[in-house]
Amino acid sequence: MIQVTGLTKHYRAPKKAPGLAGSLRSLWRREWETVKAVDGVSFSIAPGERVGFLGPNGAGKTTTLKMLSGLLVPTAGEVVVAGHRPTGRAPAFLRRITLVMGQKQQLLWDLPARETFELNRALFDIPRAGFQATLAELTDLLELEALLDRPVRNLSLGERMKCELVAALLHRPDVLFLDEPTIGLDVRMQVVVRRFVEQWNRRTGATVLLTSHYMADIAALCPRVIVIAGGRLRFDGPLAALVAEHANDRRVVVRTLREPTPEELAAAAPLALEDGALTALVPAGAVKDTVDRALRALPVADLTVEEPPLEDVIARLFAADGAADGAGRASPA
Repeated sequence: MIQVTGLTKHYRAPKKAPGLAGSLRSLWRREWETVKAVDGVSFSIAPGERVGFLGPNGAGKTTTLKMLSGLLVPTAGEVVVAGHRPTGRAPAFLRRITLVMGQKQQLLWDLPARETFELNRALFDIPRAGFQATLAELTDLLELEALLDRPVRNLSLGERMKCELVAALLHRPDVLFLDEPTIGLDVRMQVVVRRFVEQWNRRTGATVLLTSHYMADIAALCPRVIVIAGGRLRFDGPLAALVAEHANDRRVVVRTLREPTPEELAAAAPLALEDGALTALVPAGAVKDTVDRALRALPVADLTVEEPPLEDVIARLFAADGAADGAGRASPA
C-alpha cells in the first residue's frame, strides 16, 4: 500500500549571526545552510498494517507524512501510496487517503460539526446514502450523537478530536496518516481514540501510519514500528524486536510477608529495600537466578518481573544513536 525508496527532503534555510550587526549584514550578504529534514529513508507498508512512526522532535516524522500525502514535494526519492504518486494530488489519490494532525483542525469553528461533514460530503462527492451510513457508523463508534449540532467552539478538545476523525473518515479512505492524534487529550480520551482507530482498522482493513509521543498509543496499536532520527531510518521491524534489542534488563520486585532479617537480605542480594518492597534491576539473563535466590531466602508474598517502560526503550535507542552519530562526526575523514 505504501512504498518509499530513498525519500529525501532538504531545505535551504537562511543563517544569521546573532545581534543587530548580524541582522544588518544578512540584508546585504545572506548565508545559507542545508537542513536535511529527511535523508534517504526507505520502507514499505502492506495493506491493513498498523505501523508506528517514531522519532524525537525534529526527526522528520511530520515532513515524511506530508510528502506521503502530497503536501510536500520530495527533494529526491520515490513514493507510491495506494498505487499513486502523491505529488500529483490526483482526485483519485485524495479519495484514498486522509491525514489527521492533532495540532491542526478542519472543523468550521463557529458552526456545528455536522456542517463540516456536509461540506466534506460535497468535496468528495460522496453519495447521500453512503454518507448517511458512514456517518451513522462513525457516530455510533465514537458516541457522538449529542455533539453533532453543537458549535465546534463549544466542544472540549477530546470532543473536537472525535469530530476530526469523523470528518477525515467520511470518504472511507484506504490509508490513514495520523500525526499525534491524541496530543493534549486526557488519559480517558486517549483510550477512546486508540480503541476507535483499532476498531476502524479491523472493520475496514485501512492501512494506518501513526506518529505519537505517547508510547501507550504505539504499544496498544502498532505491532510494527519505524524509527527515524536526524532524518534517517534507525529501525524497522516488530515492536517486540525493538524492545528485545534495547531492553536488556528487568526489574524484579518482591514483597514479603514480614520484614526480612539482615541475613535474609544478604542472601537475597542484589535485591534491596526500596519504597516498601525489595527491588533489583538485573540483566535479562540473570532474572532466573535472582528469582530463585529470593524464593529460597525470603518469606515471599508476591513477586513480579517487569520489563522497562517502552518510553525508556525508545530513549535508550535515541541515546545510543546520538552517541554513534557523535563518534562518527569526531572520527577523522
